[in-house]
This record gives sequence, C-alpha cells and structure tokens, in this order.
Amino acid sequence: MMLKLFIHYGLHFIFPAIIAFLFFKEKWKTVYFIFILSMLVDLDHLMATPIFDNNRCSVGFHFLHSYKAITIYSVCVFFKKIRIMAVALLFHMMIDYIDCYL
Repeated sequence: MMLKLFIHYGLHFIFPAIIAFLFFKEKWKTVYFIFILSMLVDLDHLMATPIFDNNRCSVGFHFLHSYKAITIYSVCVFFKKIRIMAVALLFHMMIDYIDCYL
C-alpha cells in the first residue's frame, strides 16, 4: 500500500519536474506549475461515493478521467496555446492508469 502511494505521488510530483527541467529549461518552473495544476482534474473524485476507494481505477470511472475526456485532452495537444496543459492532463491519465495495475 505505501509503495503504491509512493510510486503514484512520486510520478505525479517528481517525474513532471524532471520532464519540465529536461525539455523546457528556459521556463521549467512554469511548465512544472502547469503539470501541478493538472491535478485539479482530480476534483471529479469529490462526486464519487466513496470519495476515495483504493481499489477503484480512476480512468473510465470519474467524468474528468473518462475516455471522452481523454479524447478531448488528446485533441487539445494540437493547439499550441493549450498544448502543455493537454500533455500534463494526458500524463496525469497515464499515471492514474498505471496505478490501476499496481
């Protein structure tokens, strides 16, 4: 259980910092902040009962984690002004999907 939490939150906080620093050296702090802001997508967990279920896979269950939402995030990658946020949201979905199998 603790290992799963460490991996999940490590991927949410540490890996985006590495990505931001490696690929956006000039504006890595801004990019990292956008990746952190993408975690607001987890507000959809507040609509579920119970709010937190360790055995529930977020992807496909919560409306901001739905396959329709993921499709929208994927399309948004093609728009320059929102590309980093779209990538951050897709990265968030990937981490949550990985969490389903840990």
